[in-house]
Amino acid sequence: MSDGEPGPASGAGLGVALGAGGARGLAHVVLLEALDDLGLRPAAITGTSMGAVIGGAYAAGLSGRELRSHLLRVFGRRHRVMALLLEARVGRFTAVLRGGLGNPVMVDAELVLSAFWPAGMPERFEDLAIPFAAVATDFYARDEIVIGSGALRSAVAGSMAIPGLVRPVVREGRTLVDGAATNPLPYDRLPPSAGPIVACDVVAGPVSGDGDGPTAFQAMFGSAQIMQGAITAKMLRERSPDLLVRPPVSDFKVLDFFAFSRILGAAEAERDAVKRALERLLDPPRTAAP
Repeated sequence: MSDGEPGPASGAGLGVALGAGGARGLAHVVLLEALDDLGLRPAAITGTSMGAVIGGAYAAGLSGRELRSHLLRVFGRRHRVMALLLEARVGRFTAVLRGGLGNPVMVDAELVLSAFWPAGMPERFEDLAIPFAAVATDFYARDEIVIGSGALRSAVAGSMAIPGLVRPVVREGRTLVDGAATNPLPYDRLPPSAGPIVACDVVAGPVSGDGDGPTAFQAMFGSAQIMQGAITAKMLRERSPDLLVRPPVSDFKVLDFFAFSRILGAAEAERDAVKRALERLLDPPRTAAP
């Protein structure tokens, strides 16, 4: 199902797909910095969950370096982030008194975006500098939905609405949850005319514990990651992107957002290799004529 996949920008060079992965998705910033280093501007971007958060900001015109600086400021202020999450909770005692089913952990996705995104983000997809689409899951239709037009914030909020942690988002009559449930790495949603496809996969899998087995919380997130990995593996068997980037961030947990600097450091180790791969992709060696 599609509400408008991104069309290619003029001077199309490549399409970029940024995958789901929670805090691991912060590693997407290093790929975007590599594109900037080479002077490459994507013709179109798609993103799922954290990939939609990062991809939407980049499509708005922020450089990779500006994204890095903003996120360093955000996660360098732990107390401010915790205060924001408390404000974003949707389960409150007053809701229980009114007969609601408030969850004291669940948060409002659009309020959380206020932390991840800088002020002044465009309100609509049509106002972005680069064509972009966010992938979410229509909960009741049990189907993937690709959103590339209309209100931007609600689409990205729906894409990152992790069940049990982030409240589902109602948009235009549809109830949206985490896009990773149906398409964790949406390179197949880039327009063919965008050019070569670069996909950044950060799903990984559950992180090993101390031998006592996973907690209920860890089991919930770990099972989701296993499912997402299986979906991605099936997609890759059927059709691979032209360049698959997998930053070495598997040691980080889904909610390790305060490890932002270390996540970037881990991804940074592959930056030069990614740049060389991009150069080969866009300027392949010519074979000599016989």
